[in-house]
Amino acid sequence: MVLLESTNVLLLILVFFPFVSGFAGYLIGRKSKTARDYFAIAATAAEFFMAVGLCFTSGEFFWNWFAGFGLHFEADGFRMVMAVLCSFLWFMTTVQSREYFSTGARNRNRYYMFMQWTLAATMGVFLSSNLYTTFIFFEIMSFASYVMVIQEENPKAIYASNGYLGYAVFGGLATLMGIFMLQVNLGTLEMDQLLDAAANSGASYATLFVAGLLILVGFGSKASMYPLHTWLPETYLAAPAPATALLSGMLSKGGIFGVLVISANVFLHDYNWGMVVLILGILGMLTGGMLGVLSNNLKRTLAYSSMSQIGFILVGVGMQGVLGEHNALAVHGTVLHIVNHSLVKLVLFMCAGVIFMNLGNFDLNKIRGFGRKKPLFAVIFAMGALTVMGVPAWSGYVSKTLLHESIVEYIAMFPTLTGEAVLFKIIEALFTFAGGLTCAYMIKLFIAVFVEKNTDPTLQAKYDAKKKYMNWMTAACLIIPAAVLPVLGIIPGFTMDEIAGVSQSFLHGHDPAHAVAYFSWTNLKGAVASISIGIILYFLIVRMCLIQKNAEGRSVYLNAWPKWLNIEEKVYRPALLQVFPFIGAFAARTVASVVDVTIAGAQRVLFYDRKERFSPPLDPDFATYSQPKKRRMIPNSIAFSLLLFGLGIISALIFIIVWAITRM
Repeated sequence: MVLLESTNVLLLILVFFPFVSGFAGYLIGRKSKTARDYFAIAATAAEFFMAVGLCFTSGEFFWNWFAGFGLHFEADGFRMVMAVLCSFLWFMTTVQSREYFSTGARNRNRYYMFMQWTLAATMGVFLSSNLYTTFIFFEIMSFASYVMVIQEENPKAIYASNGYLGYAVFGGLATLMGIFMLQVNLGTLEMDQLLDAAANSGASYATLFVAGLLILVGFGSKASMYPLHTWLPETYLAAPAPATALLSGMLSKGGIFGVLVISANVFLHDYNWGMVVLILGILGMLTGGMLGVLSNNLKRTLAYSSMSQIGFILVGVGMQGVLGEHNALAVHGTVLHIVNHSLVKLVLFMCAGVIFMNLGNFDLNKIRGFGRKKPLFAVIFAMGALTVMGVPAWSGYVSKTLLHESIVEYIAMFPTLTGEAVLFKIIEALFTFAGGLTCAYMIKLFIAVFVEKNTDPTLQAKYDAKKKYMNWMTAACLIIPAAVLPVLGIIPGFTMDEIAGVSQSFLHGHDPAHAVAYFSWTNLKGAVASISIGIILYFLIVRMCLIQKNAEGRSVYLNAWPKWLNIEEKVYRPALLQVFPFIGAFAARTVASVVDVTIAGAQRVLFYDRKERFSPPLDPDFATYSQPKKRRMIPNSIAFSLLLFGLGIISALIFIIVWAITRM
């Protein structure tokens, strides 16, 4: 059997080159920090150009004997799109990191090394072709990115990283259990074999559904899927802004990748599975949107925005199952919203990084008015904001239109207004309302930072006088992705439709029955409805309820979400740190007691008389310390050893017989 079989060594290089460059950069950094910074930029640039080169080739890479299941990478349309997108985000954030950490930052060597290693692991996830490979690199990605989260090593970073690590461990165990169940019941973990195996294996639907739910929980926890989202706001606040751009833009997509693999193969066109994912997506997009409106912190609002946009993506995944074979619009909308969200969060979180570099804060009341008289910065931020709001002529409008129309398409399948049609009418209304929430919190952020004046005139004068707020390298890394967003949105037929077309085979999708007229009134009215709702919410909720006068008579933004509704603090952490340990300890003590009783009983039967005999004390002064004289009933002998061996064999045979009966 061949250990290594390759038709595309570039796949192996893309995955393992960042591991090598990360370690090399660490060694360089011990001699020269400047050389290390430029080496990291060069390494991520090389990774990006190699990923682009992958688009002009194809093939697979096998390592068949690795850990029994093998490592398997593959280059196809969707994987190539994600590889290019991933390497592009890493290149841009690595460039910004040089300025972001230029003053007073500690542990930069460590940061750059683990940043590169996280890139390697994320590439391994996106290029993987069997679930075992996906799982290995998904776990490496989780633990390598943990170091970026705890970078500052302050109490907030430690608290947030503990929660992040807890979800990583919990999600990893759930995923591994589900993958083992698939291996046992389907006989394969190869992604291109899962569909046929699920259809022909004879495994019970209930068993596969449980396995799917376990994998959904594992991958969904990394994607901040509701209700496994509670780690997100604290983690995003604690991590450096460039790392947060990666957490939101790419690492969350690693979780989405796993959800897509299960949904598009094991549960292709499955209505029940689609409804589960759809409901979770709706809850996520609404909860994230509402929390974003109520927050008064720039970075926290963007974190909740990520949660909401992941909800939109999951709505698309769910609609793929609900629509069955007619899911072309849902497939295209899902793929394109993944791309859009990655680019948007790259722009917005790097903008947040620029603000933090200058002010050291994300509180809207303190950064208020910073962007006034900074037209370039305002335009860059606006590109990201308009895209995520779904404004026509920006790329977010295209993906949201496709997702919205997939819901409308399903409603149109009902000749009369049945109960299910009414349900999906409600889902359509919630989708539109969630888009309105997105508009409301993005309008709030833009007006607070770029339109309003700070309530402290002296502070505002300092903001207005600050002309050099980022260097040319950071500016370039903001301008490039910001410029891509309207280009994709203005000519979607030549850009976004092509991206969706090359990616659809991964999800077993197909071309829509007819070309989508993105700028027809039928499609525009959905965006108009969401934007109108957002403007109304901004003036009725934000302006009237979330801005109040403080003791000094100055207007301030309020954080209206009550602390007692913190699910992680009130439910998850107590459960993990108190309830579950108590249950585990109680079970362990119970089992240990049973074992102790069994051993004691065996000793009484096999070794000792029932009546204890005492030997006379050698010294009367120590009579109280005399011990019982133990007399073995069965002496040490070959016969005794064979007896115990026979008991072990019988016990093993009984276990095998019971196991075989349960498998029949």
